[in-house]
Amino acid sequence: MLRSETAADPARTAAALAGLAAYQQAPRPAPPAPMPALATAGRACLRYYGGRGRMVVFVPSLINPPAILDLGEASLVRWMAGQGCRVALVDWGEPGAADRDMGMTGHIESLLLPLIEQLDEPPVLVGYCLGGTMAMAAAGATPVAGLATIAAPWHFAGYGDAAPGMLDLWQAAKPTAEALGVLPMEVLQAGFWRLDPARTVAKYESFGRLDPDGEAARAFVRLEDWANAGAPLPLAAARDLFERFVAADAPGTGAWIVRGGAAAPQRLGCPAVEFVSLTDRIVPAATAAGLADRRDLGLGHVGMIVGGRGRAMLWEPLAHWIAALPPGRHGSQ
Repeated sequence: MLRSETAADPARTAAALAGLAAYQQAPRPAPPAPMPALATAGRACLRYYGGRGRMVVFVPSLINPPAILDLGEASLVRWMAGQGCRVALVDWGEPGAADRDMGMTGHIESLLLPLIEQLDEPPVLVGYCLGGTMAMAAAGATPVAGLATIAAPWHFAGYGDAAPGMLDLWQAAKPTAEALGVLPMEVLQAGFWRLDPARTVAKYESFGRLDPDGEAARAFVRLEDWANAGAPLPLAAARDLFERFVAADAPGTGAWIVRGGAAAPQRLGCPAVEFVSLTDRIVPAATAAGLADRRDLGLGHVGMIVGGRGRAMLWEPLAHWIAALPPGRHGSQ
């Protein structure tokens, strides 16, 4: 990819390679200790961040670590715990050989729903990326106080011309995934790079010019470490993602069944809002669920969560939306 993007400019090739080397060699502090588990279900748990008031459960994607919602000084979950909420974050855990046959539905029925049903009141679910897709399916299958999704795909037909490349990637990786029982994160990351190769190269060129001891460089390393990490997807979940979601649009067509009913926005019995990025390549706006309460943002996929403008454009509106919900049993604590 680097060769194809910088073939006409050897200086850019050298700059990108220098930036990549600087990223690889950058010092990294010890990771923080995991927050205590409020509830467990199989390999998954709810990491509890404290707070007072209504229970809010953040649901991250299966594809990258949940740390994107607790990223250093740009921690959405820690900030939200100070806004009149009790906050927990789903940690999906590390899948093993026993999870080979756990598909997307299994993750919801065997992990997510049992986690939230252990709580002392129906929570507000806040789902990010594929976690928002799963949160919507869960919210239609059990009582919750509200649902908010952030950059979450639902109508996978909205990927349009990008879908064939994603399916080609899956067909190339499928034999290895079947042999391993999981789809390695590195395969998915290669797919993300293909969505915007020019940006991938340019960000390493830019990083090489940063002060390695400055906050901008430290923030870049934290974010890139998150983006380049992640547990593998169980084989059945990967097959669902590519063959049932991307190829057949099971969620968007009502063909995805969770707890005996179609997972669909029409099944929701709670207030719901979706925050949609108008500039996102990973989750294009055309894939949004089409909820009546839709907030369009001019921020990219990750910028919605950790960008400097994210607090004013997403964090604060999300907190205000949650505060305006009808009070729960613990809403006045």
